[in-house]
Amino acid sequence: MDLRGRGNSDGERFYVEAFEDYVRDVEAVTADVKLREPGLPMFLLGHSAGGVVACLYTLDHEAELTGLICESFAHELPAPDFALAVFKGLSHVAPHAHILHLPNERFSRDPKVVEAMDNDPLIAHETQPTQTMAAMVRADERLKKEFPLITLPALILHGTLDKNTKPSGSQHFYDMAGSTDKTLKLYEGGFHDLLNDIDKDSVIVDIKSWIDRHIPVAAGPRASTVRV
Repeated sequence: MDLRGRGNSDGERFYVEAFEDYVRDVEAVTADVKLREPGLPMFLLGHSAGGVVACLYTLDHEAELTGLICESFAHELPAPDFALAVFKGLSHVAPHAHILHLPNERFSRDPKVVEAMDNDPLIAHETQPTQTMAAMVRADERLKKEFPLITLPALILHGTLDKNTKPSGSQHFYDMAGSTDKTLKLYEGGFHDLLNDIDKDSVIVDIKSWIDRHIPVAAGPRASTVRV
């Protein structure tokens, strides 16, 4: 799904006041999925900042989910603490200023994927506003305290050469999550977008196998998966 301000969704480009607004977007989508596919187990997959959103959603709606998948989780960013503090400070005086651009070359080792990103008008020149960055920092601060409250099965995936988000953030989530059924997979040499990196096929197989193992027998071989 495209969160507000992203992809083909309405809203100011890449801007959000608080990540709880994104959670409401996910609530709308999951409600629609439950109407269309009643009774099916539901898995929530969050990529990057979507992993932050997925964890926030899980804190409030864990009983509705069968499993949580976080890929390249944006829990820890490769920026010093003072820079994160600057984001929070600037958000009060220039919340709509676009300050952070991530080069597309960081997302995948596949040159065709990078070329496609460069030519996609929806993401080619993506920059993050100060308010969005401050909102993510605040959301991550909350998660750091509340990870032990997440107790459903969790699959956590990260590339070891991810320059956009730190693998140590996924390790911290794995260490602190209250789940007794949790798996951390680190992909050697993997970049930020594992599902569009050169080893994507093995990542997809790992995700599918994990979902298959966690579908309740009574539900049969089908499940709903929402990606944010």
